[in-house]
Amino acid sequence: MSVIVDTFIAPPCHADIEVLFEDEHLLLINKPSGLLSLSGKHPQNLDSVHYRLVQAYPGCTLIHRLDFGTSGLMVIARNKAINALLCQQFSQRTVTKAYEALLCGHLAEDEGLIDAPIAKDPALFPLMKICAASGKPARSRYRVQERFLRQSDSGESLPLTRVRLIPETGRTHQLRIHCQLLGHPILGCDLYGGLLPPGTERTPRLMLHACALDFVHPVSGEPVVARCASPF
Repeated sequence: MSVIVDTFIAPPCHADIEVLFEDEHLLLINKPSGLLSLSGKHPQNLDSVHYRLVQAYPGCTLIHRLDFGTSGLMVIARNKAINALLCQQFSQRTVTKAYEALLCGHLAEDEGLIDAPIAKDPALFPLMKICAASGKPARSRYRVQERFLRQSDSGESLPLTRVRLIPETGRTHQLRIHCQLLGHPILGCDLYGGLLPPGTERTPRLMLHACALDFVHPVSGEPVVARCASPF
């Protein structure tokens, strides 16, 4: 059995975490792109959302994660009891999440559903793969917001599509690999083709942002409707 070795070392992230809301039970934050959600095993990957927040909010824990390159909304529990209550909402899929992304090229359809199971790809770690035999069910909806052209640094005219993505499941790299499957990878995605089209090579970040998060406050029972505008 081969041993998977993670050699990734995150470059320093100088951007701050923006706290959008806090009470005695939870935090809502805007995670910057280029920051790990959790510290890695490598000592050079200590900096993360959790590492930073636990300094100011001892005992806080993550309910969910965003990929290193993804920015946007995360909910953080301030104690174990709140963690358990929020995790229950996530596991029961009563939490609604939405993302904004820039995709390479112009999508033909205005909206659609991607239903393709996802599995780990040990031979190409950390990549995931579409696999009907061993993959876990994965469903993502998309809706086009605009199609436009953007001039790249090298002068090429890049066709891009801004989309709203709604994952119905929460598999690792789900939105990134599902967009690749559409034939329109997320701009800036180094793992799934978002740096391959001419003019995309110098894209500064993964163009994926968690813009909406709806759940029920675990103590008050009131609906929480969180929004965070995309920075791109």
